[in-house]
Order: sequence, then C-alpha cells, then structure tokens
Amino acid sequence: MPPAFDDFDHEAHMQTAFELAREAAARGDEPFGSVLVRDDAVVMTDSNRVHTAADIRRHPELQLAHRACEAYAPEERAEMAMYTSTEPCPMCAGGMERAGFGRVVYSVGSDEVAALTGVEPAVSASEILDGTTDVVGPVLPDDGRQVHREFDW
Repeated sequence: MPPAFDDFDHEAHMQTAFELAREAAARGDEPFGSVLVRDDAVVMTDSNRVHTAADIRRHPELQLAHRACEAYAPEERAEMAMYTSTEPCPMCAGGMERAGFGRVVYSVGSDEVAALTGVEPAVSASEILDGTTDVVGPVLPDDGRQVHREFDW
C-alpha cells in the first residue's frame, strides 16, 4: 500500500523547513531548509551550510538525500516525503532522483528565487524528478516568500 502523503501535516512540516531556513540565514548561509518525513513523522532535517562549511554541496536537500541513502533502503525512501522551503535546484533534484523519494513538497518556486538572486535554474526540479518522485508546490508560498524577504539577497 502506498504511503498516504496527502494525509501528512504539510503545513507543520513546511513550517519546520522555514525555521531551518531562518537558522541558516542567521548563521550566515542562504535561507534554505528541508525536512525528511516518513509516516508523517520527521526522520531527518538539514539547512543550508554552503558558506559556513565552505562546501558547495551543503544544500539541505542534497545532504538529506545522501544521509537517507546511507540510513534507509530504497523501498523505505520511496515512502518518504521531503519538505523544502524552496524548490530544489537541479543539483539537489538530481540527488533526490537517485535517492528515490516518494514526494517532494516545496514552498517557493525556483522561478521566484531566480528573480531574487538573478540566477536562473537550467531546469526545474519537476522535470528532473518526473517519473521518479511526485513534486508538489507551492505550499504556504506567502510564508516562504517572507523567509526570502527577510534575507538580504
């Protein structure tokens, strides 16, 4: 039986992703946070650490994909949903595609982040994840936009 993703507490999980994004910004990183959920329970969290770790791979989505692949079997990852404050970039979507999560839920679209940062993504997450992972969003976009407004892009 497939997981009941639609029954998950989307708003609570997204609010946690926003809190993580704000923590990243307060620490000197860009405002991105992500939460990995299975059976509507948080199993892992991460936030952006690109600047503070001096590592371009430290996007929260990519880190969670890596950690989940170490800790869970493919069939377990297929039962997971990742909630992320912003639509994943192509690098992160590629890692998530390899991890095989069942669903990705985002708040702010990559097109909106591109307008703020001036960096256009080459391809959308939904194009990369098509056929592997269900992509849902935007969820709570006004709250997600507020996180970005608070950050000095």
